[in-house]
Amino acid sequence: MKVWIPGPTEVRPEVLAECARPMIGHRSDAMAQLHDRIDPHLRLAFGVDEARGSQVAVHTTSATGLMEGCLHGVGKRVLCVINGSFSKRWGEIAELLRLQVTRLEKAMGEAASPAEIDELLRKFGPFDALTLVANETSSGVRTPLGPVAEVMSRHPNTLWLVDVVSHLAGMPVDFDANGIDFAFAGSQKALALPPGVTVLGASKRYLERVRGAKRASYYLDAVRVIDGHRERQTPATPCIPLYFALARQLEDISAGVTLPVSERGLRGAAAWDARYAKHLRMQRMTEDWAARHELKYVPAPDLRSWTVACIRKGSIDVSKFLAQLKQRGHTISNGYGDLKGASFRIGHMGDHSEEDLAQLLRACDAVLADSAPR
Repeated sequence: MKVWIPGPTEVRPEVLAECARPMIGHRSDAMAQLHDRIDPHLRLAFGVDEARGSQVAVHTTSATGLMEGCLHGVGKRVLCVINGSFSKRWGEIAELLRLQVTRLEKAMGEAASPAEIDELLRKFGPFDALTLVANETSSGVRTPLGPVAEVMSRHPNTLWLVDVVSHLAGMPVDFDANGIDFAFAGSQKALALPPGVTVLGASKRYLERVRGAKRASYYLDAVRVIDGHRERQTPATPCIPLYFALARQLEDISAGVTLPVSERGLRGAAAWDARYAKHLRMQRMTEDWAARHELKYVPAPDLRSWTVACIRKGSIDVSKFLAQLKQRGHTISNGYGDLKGASFRIGHMGDHSEEDLAQLLRACDAVLADSAPR
């Protein structure tokens, strides 16, 4: 069965095998060496330049844990861009932490424009932080980071916190180039790993601001996590098997192992760029398929995710469509939240190939042909 849901994604057998390695102590030299294997490639994934004082780290939690964790110590006033189920969750977490939350709300499938963000920052600021989900898995809408970065450069006292959960390893983050202060991603999306760990990047500015603040958490204290990672002394016992899998996957991506055969000579940043280009090609393949069947996407063309297609159902019975696809060996996903039953989602991300996607789309063609009136 091929899994095409927007996470957890398919995991290569070689990566799964890493989870079965003999156990090591989390305070051992072997664990420190595992950290050393991870960090250079994680910096490539985020676009983090260590010379600028930004740090990367890994934490044993779901990405939702870092949604909460990164808010501890940032200040009281937060502007939350809410345009889907996961950005809504982030706003709710901020309210549970008793922060003063201002919401910039958009419909599912829409993105807040840079001008709208700038207007609220000016009108209701100053804010201590802005939260933004770069790629809403619930609706397949992408918020381009570059234009928002231009806005944030005019508000230097506002920390920019970005959820790149289904964005990282499928689209470039350019953390330092965009002036992001904190970003995080779960392992089970475009990184194509089992769920259970979250990777993160933090700017020097974020660390300086938050380090001096009171933080009412231990396990979800982002500064504690980052310092522990840097010192090779995690605050608590990590999920060591997933660290092995993460190290292997990052090394393989940087070595071009997961690319099409014609591109496997690429290394380092060039290999990561080729991975992003593959995701964009898969997005366009799925768009072409939807257009042939006169099916419409939830997001506008220039805001469509490279990793998650969210397509309105048209005349399709979504539950039957998913069940019939499963009989043919493919699993895709229903819509999420308010879009459940009204749309379906295809997670064309991770280590899936264009050949794999072509097989899925042919199976979709066959199901629709069998369901057509005769």
